[in-house]
Amino acid sequence: MIMTAIRRYCLGVHTLVAFIGNSVSYLMPLLALVVAFEVFSRYILNQPTVWAYDTSLFIFSYIAALGGAYAQQQRAHINVDILYNKVSDRLKGVFNLFSFALAILFVVIMCKVSIGKFEEALEFNYRRQSEWAPQMHHYWLMIAVASVLLILQLSSDWINSLHQAITGKPLLPELLKDAQEDDQ
Repeated sequence: MIMTAIRRYCLGVHTLVAFIGNSVSYLMPLLALVVAFEVFSRYILNQPTVWAYDTSLFIFSYIAALGGAYAQQQRAHINVDILYNKVSDRLKGVFNLFSFALAILFVVIMCKVSIGKFEEALEFNYRRQSEWAPQMHHYWLMIAVASVLLILQLSSDWINSLHQAITGKPLLPELLKDAQEDDQ
């Protein structure tokens, strides 16, 4: 009963993070379009926009931050492979327990700070210091949401690593099989 609930939690997190990671990837063409329009306006029309730079910064921030949990899910973050690849799956699980716990601690702090910054940005109407001066509250809200997503993914990974450290087997072997098929 408990293992079923844990598996459902991990599978639910996997599904949510994959959906958001794939969805945010559709912002890449929009980012390219904004940058291309600014280049066209600046160099062809000789009339640079006041909004394109800030817009491209925000879009890139959204892609990077909201894609962070997806990158964690896909194991795209940096790892110390020289040691990690030479140990057993159980010891890899122990390494992951330690590193995921540290990452969760850091991201919880980041989430708490970003929520405070969001409230502050709303209260004082913070704006980006540029000619266009767009509001900043949405940025801090996005950082908080991205932090929660990353905490969810890291907690799911932590649970999987704990299971792997104890049993020597992954908690969700079907996800591991899908990932191996994607690598080939």
